[in-house]
Amino acid sequence: MKLKLPVVLLLALAGLNAREVTVLPPELSAYKLEPAPETKGLLLQKGDRLAICGDSITEQKMYSVILETYLTACVPQLEVSCRQYGWSGEQASGFLKRMENDVLRFQPTVATTCYGMNDFRYVPFDEAIAAEYRKNLTEISAVFREAGCRLVVGSPGIIDSVPHWVKSARGTQQDLNLSLSRFRNIALEVALAGKTGFADVYQPMLLADFRAKREIGPDFKTAGKDGVHPGWAGQVIMARAFLKGLGLDGDLGSVTWDAASGQASAAAGHEVLASEGGRIRVKSSRLPFCAGEGDVKDDNSMRAGMALVPFDQELNRFMLRVTSPAAKFYQVTWGAESKRYSAEDLSAGVSLARDFIQHPLRPAFQAVWSAVLDKQTYETRQIKMLVHGPEGAADADATFALTEKARKPLVERVKSSLRPVEHEIAIMPVD
Repeated sequence: MKLKLPVVLLLALAGLNAREVTVLPPELSAYKLEPAPETKGLLLQKGDRLAICGDSITEQKMYSVILETYLTACVPQLEVSCRQYGWSGEQASGFLKRMENDVLRFQPTVATTCYGMNDFRYVPFDEAIAAEYRKNLTEISAVFREAGCRLVVGSPGIIDSVPHWVKSARGTQQDLNLSLSRFRNIALEVALAGKTGFADVYQPMLLADFRAKREIGPDFKTAGKDGVHPGWAGQVIMARAFLKGLGLDGDLGSVTWDAASGQASAAAGHEVLASEGGRIRVKSSRLPFCAGEGDVKDDNSMRAGMALVPFDQELNRFMLRVTSPAAKFYQVTWGAESKRYSAEDLSAGVSLARDFIQHPLRPAFQAVWSAVLDKQTYETRQIKMLVHGPEGAADADATFALTEKARKPLVERVKSSLRPVEHEIAIMPVD
């Protein structure tokens, strides 16, 4: 009989510190979520090759595009390259069968997985089904470990309705979400036992959905209008979970202006070219994450997701600081937008990435986003339609070789899409 160790002991054996247990609202008291560990330091290494693996939610190319664009534009110094391996309808067992052929042949050094949604089969919790999920996820972890690939095990998320297209689905929405919560705990258990990273997708989605329905209304669907496939709000929440699981700290650089001397300095990927009369000319070689405009009440808006979880605070800090302020208030202009700040706030530091939407770095960010999306779109075609199509059946190695030639210019476009941007930040005293 296999001995199942408690999560707290597994945390200790893995050398990890548990987060404080989140106190769920009374309305969610039926959900028993084991405490997840904080990622200790950056899991990524310079030059990593990241494999983003999962089911149809990954194949949507939404959270996966956020991940790759963030890694390319926001932390380019890490020089991380990515491949997306989403496969509609896939369970952990299916991925296990294609790992060697589709993924390991490219020698990834780090990977993320997001399975469990199809594995739980849209039925109330079933111990036999859960045991199969645990076994397959454990084997996936072992295969990656043996290949020398670090891993972040992602949990499944939530559902917002019982999916009508799953003819075998049984139970209520809460029955299924309770089952998914236990699959989330299994994913955590596997991560701790294998000493891998963990991305908690479930808990923040559960809490965000509860909050959104209370504050916005019942039509807000964090898990998507079809109940399973999140729109942009839910995808931002997922991306945050994986970025934190990879150990990103969200420090994307800063600009500091001394009001007394008029001199300015910058750090971590930003360079001051000139500073005169409160106008600072900056050259930025890395970009903050740019969600663009969007309705915070729309479940298909990234802005809504960023309002429900602290994405900007944790992962998107491009800071402006003012030392020796002489006025009580200043107006900061960046591009076409202006914001009024107190001297106290500026002394502490304000987040330009959070407060400004249409800023001068956004077009450069959009260029990276577009290149990443085109590359990931081809990666789906490469694996699903060609390698696993008649071409691959006839000659898998030749198909891989040919499709890699087609993919290469898309990879080069991603690399070349990130260009340094010169821009101006103006800081003027106001009454």
